[in-house]
Amino acid sequence: MKITDNTVLITGGTSGIGRGLAEAFHLRGNKVIIAGRRKALLDEVVAANPGMEAIELDVADPASIEAAAKILIARYPSLNVLINNAGIMPFDDASGPIDDRVSRHIIDTNLLGPIRLTSALIEHLKRQPRATIIHNTSILAYLPLATSAVYSASKAALHAYALSQRFMLSDTAVTVQEIAPPWVDTDLIGKSGDPRAMPLDAFIAETMTLLASEDEELVVEAVRAVRANPGPNEHALFNAFNADLIANPPGQK
Repeated sequence: MKITDNTVLITGGTSGIGRGLAEAFHLRGNKVIIAGRRKALLDEVVAANPGMEAIELDVADPASIEAAAKILIARYPSLNVLINNAGIMPFDDASGPIDDRVSRHIIDTNLLGPIRLTSALIEHLKRQPRATIIHNTSILAYLPLATSAVYSASKAALHAYALSQRFMLSDTAVTVQEIAPPWVDTDLIGKSGDPRAMPLDAFIAETMTLLASEDEELVVEAVRAVRANPGPNEHALFNAFNADLIANPPGQK
């Protein structure tokens, strides 16, 4: 995609990868609108980045998406980039009962949120001379974290959705890219400084370089081998990966 001269909406833009991407696009002269549930945090990020704007949006709430989409289309007629970044990552245990309310909230936020928001904005995006939809999935879409089974499944589902959406939009001016981050040291699961986690600034820098390409999937070098792993022999890596994380939880190395 072209990474300058865009009007960009980023969900979950008040912290972590979302804020990092928002500030990176802002520094490149794009008009950036961050979206999130908490007005105080939105105001804090906007104050730190003069010229950036914000809108309150709960991606887990269909009514909030519908209301925000109407405002966005009216207020930003040049909106041409949607970054579906908002996500939550509660831990669970698939070997026993899982709290249905938590599972529903994960699916509403991580999967149905991007589907609903994209649906609300898609006709507007298709009217632009060029537009891009970016879905932030996870490397866990390909290598599930056993202690966060519903989260991993939601990201695998979003990857599948992105594939279908890209195919169906292939004869339009809208392109679809997917970011599949590794473990990045953010507050998603508690920022710890664990050396196994990729520093946020390094991830943002490499990802912005990748976004400038026309590649469909954007995977940083550190986890490209993991992305290539799914197949008949994927179980060995899955088992080793999860055994290591259970033996050495985040923050203990």
